Formats: sequence, C-alpha cells, structure tokens
Amino acid sequence: MTETNRKRIVLVDDHPIVRDGLAQLINRSGDLVVCAEAGDAGEALRLFEELRPDMAIVDISLKGVDGLELIKQARSRWPGLRVLALSMHSEELYAERVLRAGARGYIMKQEARDGVLIAIRQVLNGDIYLSPTLRAHLLRYVIGGQNKQGRLPMDTLSDRELAVLERIGRGRGTREISVELNLSVKTIESYRDHIKRKLNLHGATQLVRYAVQWVQGSGQEASL
Repeated sequence: MTETNRKRIVLVDDHPIVRDGLAQLINRSGDLVVCAEAGDAGEALRLFEELRPDMAIVDISLKGVDGLELIKQARSRWPGLRVLALSMHSEELYAERVLRAGARGYIMKQEARDGVLIAIRQVLNGDIYLSPTLRAHLLRYVIGGQNKQGRLPMDTLSDRELAVLERIGRGRGTREISVELNLSVKTIESYRDHIKRKLNLHGATQLVRYAVQWVQGSGQEASL
C-alpha cells in the first residue's frame, strides 16, 4: 500500500516514549501511518485543523486541557474524525465517559501493544472498540437493569470533577489546578466540595489520600 493510501493518524499523549512506541507499531502495519504527534490539547487541535487526519488516538490524562475535553472539542469541530481513547485508568470508569464525549473506542495502555491495531481498524471501519471484558461488563449492566445507585461511587463524579480528583492525586494544589483547567480558584474549591460529598470523604486530608490511592492504583476504586 502506498503512503498516500494509508490511513493517517495523529497521536496525542504527553509522554514521548509512549508516542514513540505506538508510532513504531502503527507505522510497521502497512495500512496505517502516524502523520503527526502532539503532547497537549492545543497542539492537537492545531494539527487536526492543519492535517485533517482520518483518526486520532488521545490519551485521557493530558496536562492542561484533559483528553475528555479534547475529544469533545474535536468531535464538535470535525464530526468525521474518528477518535480512539487511550488511558492507564480502569476502563469500567472511563469507557462510558469517552463514548459520551464522542470517542469510538477505548483501550488501556497495558493492552495497547497487543490490541491497538485491532482497535484502530475497528474504529476506522465505523465500529466501536471495547475490550471483551468491558463488553461483557456492559452487557451484564444492561441485561441486569442496574441503575446508577448500584454503580461505584466514582461513577457519580462529573467529567470535570474526575479531572480535578486526578490532579489532586498527582499532587497539584488548588491554584495549580485552576491554572491547568483555566478555571477560577473558587470553582476548583467548589469541585473539591462536590467530590468530598459524593465520595463521602471528610476533610482535605481524606480527599488527598483517596485521590493519591486512586491515581496510584491506575483508576481503581480507592479505599479509605
């Protein structure tokens, strides 16, 4: 297959090593090629506008504007852009969120080397990619008729609250988070209060401990 016939992909991840590994894997495929790489949302949006790629692979945990917000903006501006979300976090927590944001698939970084080419081709063909484990989980959820009250406490957090919680877990203070998310300090404080209430956490210390445990556990539900 000639270079011009290969499907063009933009990689968006703030870790150069991750991008390099994925790029090598994709470029060896024969039918796919990485046409550009971005380390943050602003750079990614510029590349989408300039290159109009067939697909983007977006890490959820970007610095500054996070991957979920980037996916929402990209899908709003370029509805035909196919997006595959990539994350270290639990797919049970994030997959539903990325699909609502407009992505067409979700793959965990731990599985990316073995499954990313399958995921890419499936999304490019117009299908939704989810791991067999997550598909089974969602089927049980639908067939069982569960409601939100039966789900994990983390599921009650909004996308923005989840972004704040992750940054708390990575050691960011309120002012740093406000700068990264381009929100006021008062708004971040409000999100912190919402998170504590929804997760039944008492005080700043408990919130920080929970957030750190959650981040270190790659998105698994933390314990107090």
